[in-house]
Amino acid sequence: MSEYHAPVKEMLFVLRHVAGLDAVSRLPGYEDVTPDLVESVLTEAALLATNVIAPTNRIGDAVGTRVEDGQVIVPPEFTSAYREFTGGGWAGLSQNPDFGGQGLPYLVGVAVEEMWQAANLAWSLGPLLTQGAARAIEAHGSEAQRALYLPRMVAGEWSGTMNLTEPQAGSDLAAVRSQAVPDGDRYRITGQKIFITWGDHDMTANVVHLVLARLPDAPPGTRGLSLFLVPKFIPQADGKPGARNSVHVVSVEHKLGIHGSPTCVMAFEGAVGELMGGKNQGLACMFTMMNHARLGVGMEGIAIAERAYQQARAYARERVQGRVPGIEGRAAIIHHGDVRRMLLTMKAQIEAMRGVACIAAASLDHAHRATDPAERARHQARVDLLTPVVKGWCTETGQQLTSVGLQVHGGMGYVEETGAAQHFRDGRITTIYEGTTGIQAADLVGRKILGDGGAALQALVADMTATLPELERAGEPLAVLHSALQEGIESVVAAGRWLAANHARHPGVAGGISWNLLMLLGTVAGGWVMARAALAAQAQLAAGTSDVAFCEAKLLTARFHATQVMPVATAWRRGIEAGCEALLALPEEQF
Repeated sequence: MSEYHAPVKEMLFVLRHVAGLDAVSRLPGYEDVTPDLVESVLTEAALLATNVIAPTNRIGDAVGTRVEDGQVIVPPEFTSAYREFTGGGWAGLSQNPDFGGQGLPYLVGVAVEEMWQAANLAWSLGPLLTQGAARAIEAHGSEAQRALYLPRMVAGEWSGTMNLTEPQAGSDLAAVRSQAVPDGDRYRITGQKIFITWGDHDMTANVVHLVLARLPDAPPGTRGLSLFLVPKFIPQADGKPGARNSVHVVSVEHKLGIHGSPTCVMAFEGAVGELMGGKNQGLACMFTMMNHARLGVGMEGIAIAERAYQQARAYARERVQGRVPGIEGRAAIIHHGDVRRMLLTMKAQIEAMRGVACIAAASLDHAHRATDPAERARHQARVDLLTPVVKGWCTETGQQLTSVGLQVHGGMGYVEETGAAQHFRDGRITTIYEGTTGIQAADLVGRKILGDGGAALQALVADMTATLPELERAGEPLAVLHSALQEGIESVVAAGRWLAANHARHPGVAGGISWNLLMLLGTVAGGWVMARAALAAQAQLAAGTSDVAFCEAKLLTARFHATQVMPVATAWRRGIEAGCEALLALPEEQF
C-alpha cells in the first residue's frame, strides 16, 4: 500500500493563482499572511499529515472503535496523533485569536484540512466537527459560554459534536422529539440522537454536544427547535471537567467505511444543558455549524479522491503488465492508454474540485473581513451559492474517482490488501453527510437560485465570462479551453433561463432537475478554475519559471479537462431541459 504525500506545491499554486490568496492577504487582520508564511504552514502541515496522521489510516480501518464502561475507545494511535496535532497548535489554525486561535484565513485552513482528511478521513472528522461547533458557539453563544468553552475547544482540549437526527426523523428535522425542560437557569435534555459522528471518545477531556431539542411550549415543526449546549462533563467553577452529565453513548454503528470514526447512538436522560441563541432559534444557530461542515465535507470528497489518486498512480508505475508500442519488453501499466485516461480523469477533476472549493473559502474570508458592506454581501452570496456545489458535486465526483482508482488496480483493487478498497468504502459516506446530494441540489435550486431571482448565479456567470477574453488573448495553446468554457457557460445560462421560465408551471420541476443543475454548475465552475490555472501556468512559463515541468503539466491537465470532462455539461443541460414529466409520470407500482 502506497504512502500519502500532501501536495504542497499544488495547493500553494491553487491558493495563489486560482483562489486569490494575495487579495485575501490584503483584508484587515490578514496583512501578515504572505505567500512565504503560507508555504511554511503548508509544508509543516504536510509533514504532520504524511508522517504522523497517515500511518494511522489503515490501523483505524482494521481496529475500529468500541464501547467499554460507557465510553468509546478509539485506537491508541489515534490519540497519539491527536496529541501531536493539538501540541502543534493545528486545532486553532483559522480560529479567532481572541480565544487562542492563530487567526489565519479560512482559505489556508481548508488547504490544511484537506491534508488531514486525505491522511485519515475517519480521524479528521473529530477536529472538523470541533471547529464547526466552536464557530457556532462564537456566533450564537453568550459571553460566558464563549469564555468557558471556546479557549478549550480552539486548543483541541475539548471536542464538539452536532446532535440533530433521531431514529424517527432522519433528515426531516421537523420530526425531532427531544425535549428540553427548564430547570432554574438551565435545562434538562431528554431524548435519543443517532448517527452522531465522534459523539464520544477518549481523546479529549470533555465532549461538548450541540443538541437540537424542543421546549415544552415550542411550536410544531422546525420553528420549534432550540439549540442547547450539553457537555459530557459539567464544568466546575474553574472550568475543569466536573461531574459526569446524564448523557451517554448507547452504541457505535458498524459501518461500510470510516471504521476509526465512532458514529454513536447518544442517549440524553435529563442531561444538564444551556440554551444557546434564542428560544426556537435552534435551526438558524445550528446552520452556522452545518454550513461550515458542508464545506468541510466537500473537502473530504476532494481529499479522499487525492488519496485514491496517489495510490493508483503509484500502483500504475510499479505494476508491469502487457506490451505497449514503442516500449521494449513488458511495460508498467501507466503507459497503457486506458490507464492514463483513468489517472488523468482523476488528476484533472481533483484539481478542478480543489479550485472551486478554495474559491468558496476565499469568498468566506472576504465576507467576514472586507471593509465594504457591498463587497461582504457579494462574497457571502457567492459562498451561499457554492456551498451546496462544493458539498454535493465534490463528494459525488470524489466517490466516482475512488471507484476509478480501484479500477486502475484491477483485481488487486477489489481485495483489501492494497488499501484501494478502503478509500472507496470511506468516501461513500461523504455524499450522505450533512444532507444528501439531493438535499444539496434542492437547496441550490430552491434557496440559492430561485430564492434571490438568480442574482448570485448571474454574478458567478459574469465572473466566468470575464475569463473568456483572457483565454482568447492567450492564443492557440488555450483555444480549446476557450471553446469548452464558452460552451459550458452557455449551458449554465440556458439552464438558468429554463428554470426561471418553467419552475412555476409544475411543483415537481425544481426537484426533478435539481441534481442535473448541481452537477452542471460544478462541472462548469471546475472548467473555469482549470482555465484560470492554465492562464497562470502559461504566464509563469512566459516569465521564465524554473518549474517548467509543473507548469506544462498544468496546461496538459487543463486541456484534458476541457476535452474529456467539460463535454458532459451539455448532457446535464439537456437533462434539465427535458423537464420532469418522465420522472413523475411513472406509476409507483411500476418502480
